[in-house]
Amino acid sequence: MTKDVIALTPRMPDPLTVLAGLLAGGPDKLVGTTGEGAVVQLCDDRGRPLVSIEAPLLVQVAGEAERLLGATAPPVPFWWTEARATTGVEEAELIAGTFAARIATLAGGSAWPPEAARSLAVVKTDGVSVAPTPAAAQPAVDALTDKVAVIIQDRPVIAMTAWLSDAFRAAADAGLGLQIVTSPGATLSPAVRNSLSGWPSRWVVRDERDGYYDGLSGAVLRWQHGMFATVESPDATPEDPRTPVAAAYQEVTGTGDRQLAISFRTVHPADDRLVLGGALESVWQELTGRPPAGWGTAEPANLPWSPRRLTDVAFERAPEPTWLVVVGSPDRPGLATVRISRTKAGVEEDITLAFGYGPGEEPPLDALPRVAEALATRHHLQSMLVQLRRARRDLAVPPRFEGPGVPLAFVLGAEEVREMPGDRARRTPLSEPPVQLGPRSRPALYYPLPGDPSDLSGWQDFERLMRHLKGA
Repeated sequence: MTKDVIALTPRMPDPLTVLAGLLAGGPDKLVGTTGEGAVVQLCDDRGRPLVSIEAPLLVQVAGEAERLLGATAPPVPFWWTEARATTGVEEAELIAGTFAARIATLAGGSAWPPEAARSLAVVKTDGVSVAPTPAAAQPAVDALTDKVAVIIQDRPVIAMTAWLSDAFRAAADAGLGLQIVTSPGATLSPAVRNSLSGWPSRWVVRDERDGYYDGLSGAVLRWQHGMFATVESPDATPEDPRTPVAAAYQEVTGTGDRQLAISFRTVHPADDRLVLGGALESVWQELTGRPPAGWGTAEPANLPWSPRRLTDVAFERAPEPTWLVVVGSPDRPGLATVRISRTKAGVEEDITLAFGYGPGEEPPLDALPRVAEALATRHHLQSMLVQLRRARRDLAVPPRFEGPGVPLAFVLGAEEVREMPGDRARRTPLSEPPVQLGPRSRPALYYPLPGDPSDLSGWQDFERLMRHLKGA
């Protein structure tokens, strides 16, 4: 049975409905709170949490339940109420399921997964207690060592939920890695994939043949020295570790799906009148014909797209950075992660964006120069890289090899071109000269990278360009 259970209801669970859900374990269960009151916990008789329940979240963006759960939700807006059971305690999982079933019954709607919420009866928990663990204070963490925090997830898509976002932040503050353990059928949201780049953080996939492997690299893993680490071959050397690669990771099936991936950074002068999100909206509008559908500080993205409201959240959190996720409409899969930070240069937006295309759907590559010009002339672009990848249309990251993207273009902002000595930015080793964007007196430069999608020649051109621009 899953550890996470979610109620999707058209009406907000009122206090009496939540109370009825909290009584799923009987009237003698202790109730506590954490996360500044945003999380309610049902505890054993020693105060250790059995089930942790997030405050209901109003979702106003269509398609999020389908994208993250494969579930049919009520029409937007609807309420998303999530409960997480303590790992390894069967009664805790039953309580979470009963909690969600009661919420769905009293507030209308449904529970996910359906099999976890079949009973409304009180769960018998006489004598049940939870083993003490240092991770008990963090609802999402299942195990904690002096090297990593380990989270066990059993969901179709591992998303950057409020639970997981808190766990990433807590692990970083403690100087620990974060390791997410999933079943072989799970996928990652790009928002989680982009946050797992630093060792020893990794995606750990359970596998019948090899035990465990890294879902992003395929390396076979074992639990050793307080974390999941790669297995070395007997004849490995420091220069050639010869890490075995799981057979499941190498089982690649071609679907014809592709992704257009765009990474860019803008640097705005600090100003009380500044409105953020305009650069991302311009790219989205140019490539899809419409603005983003919604955004949020975690997944599911729950708020309708609003640059003004996004800006307010970022300013409220300053000088601390703000992380956001932005999504598109269900008929054109698109997802971006945005990191907004205040620096000496101004207010920076680091954006990673991808759109998915199926067989017969052509990415609008002819729009890329227009995208670059809009960013360079209206949104203080610093740099941009565009790639085309053979990857899933729905943007979910599978535990299989997908291959690198092929660079299509690189753009250097006007300020960066101006600061480069001489005419280095204009005279490059590439076969095609750069295209000037914006006014002649202060242009940005667009570098086409006509690599063949069937090989890595685009990356060779890109590396040559980067060495040249750096003066190497």
